[in-house]
Amino acid sequence: MSKGLTKKRAMFRLDLAALVTGVGLGLTLSLLASTLTREDVTGTYQIITTISRVAALTGAYLALLGLLLVSRITWIERAVGHDRLVSWHRKSAPYSLFLILIHVLLVSLGYAANDKVRVGVELWRLVITYPWMMPAFVGFLAFMAAGISSYKRVRSKMKYETWWTIHLYTYIAIAFSFMHQVLTGVMFIGHPLNRAYWTGLYLFVGATILIWRVLIPAYKSVRFKLQVAHVDIEAPGIISIYLRGRNLSKLKAEGGQFFNWRFLDRQRWYESHPFSLSAAPTDDQLRFTVKDLGDHSRSLVSLRPGTRVLIEGPYGTFTKHQAHKKRPLVLIGGGVGITPIRALLEELPRDRELTVIYRTSNEEGLIFLDEITELARRKNAKLAILPGSRKLYPLDAAHLTSIAPNIREAEIYICGPTSLTDVIRASAHELGMPKNRVHSEIFEYHTVMEG
Repeated sequence: MSKGLTKKRAMFRLDLAALVTGVGLGLTLSLLASTLTREDVTGTYQIITTISRVAALTGAYLALLGLLLVSRITWIERAVGHDRLVSWHRKSAPYSLFLILIHVLLVSLGYAANDKVRVGVELWRLVITYPWMMPAFVGFLAFMAAGISSYKRVRSKMKYETWWTIHLYTYIAIAFSFMHQVLTGVMFIGHPLNRAYWTGLYLFVGATILIWRVLIPAYKSVRFKLQVAHVDIEAPGIISIYLRGRNLSKLKAEGGQFFNWRFLDRQRWYESHPFSLSAAPTDDQLRFTVKDLGDHSRSLVSLRPGTRVLIEGPYGTFTKHQAHKKRPLVLIGGGVGITPIRALLEELPRDRELTVIYRTSNEEGLIFLDEITELARRKNAKLAILPGSRKLYPLDAAHLTSIAPNIREAEIYICGPTSLTDVIRASAHELGMPKNRVHSEIFEYHTVMEG
């Protein structure tokens, strides 16, 4: 299939998903509009209560949409890319959070005015007397905790494991709110079609998550029989995990992609972590490389050969297919971000005009140097090794041009810390390169920083 046809199909899928999302939001808001009465918009506090219901419906819909964005639906992920889906998830999540918070505050205010009591007293009364309000309030607190933990300053001070555990509560929070909505929402009481639509929406999201996050990974793990083969120490704090399996080519994984890995032993079975491939996959082996950035990655050195592995993926569009077939390529890896670059380089044809830039803060961080040097030789690629300070190797427009004189006509693949990616994008902009010729995938709490 040609690249042009593949892109057209991807755009069609993206447009279709956007259309369905918009129609769904319209239907959701129509639930309230179709059940409004004159009393709902007569009087200040009645209007406040009505606004609170609009906020509740919209916030709940965006929360469900947020779960779909990270539910790993393959055909959407391949059309959009993991980084964009996560970006959309992060942009929509605060709106959902604020709308649900507004709902809680406004409905408490509106009811308190009618009952002539303080807002705090009314809120507590609602929680302890209304059907399913206590589970909904617990869910609300869990939802707020997930939102607060996602703010950059808070997240930067957390271990990945803590952040991941808090985010699991989001599923519980959304599930806990359902019964409260359908049993007490005026748009559902006495309106069976509205209730059926809302129930169907929840069931659809739940089924999607079950299929793509549980059943398909379980099927793949049984089918491909992935196990830990051995663990190698590449450098202080950096290890590679080699996995063996059968018929792994049928996974259709490519260099530059990543999987979510779950190791089924006593210490790690309940945690799933994303790591990029650090070598092109073969029919019987996969390899990924991890930097010590948390308790989980640190513990992987103790993995025993034969440990079964549950996988989700492959994910990501950071592959050779992103680039135009005839343009020169400049591959830039920062730190352990060199590993997906190394896997990508392995799969590129020898007739491409290639430049590889390997950037680290010191020489001790140069992992896979022998492998990359040999691959560059085989691919007839220019290789620039840049260990040292940012002042020594600024990677600004002039510096990049000195390394790759044809960079204005090239396409750039960049994998590394966010700060490095930002520098490269700024340099490409200064060189007059279009944004779509700079390819990257940024994963917070993800192995683009780890390998």
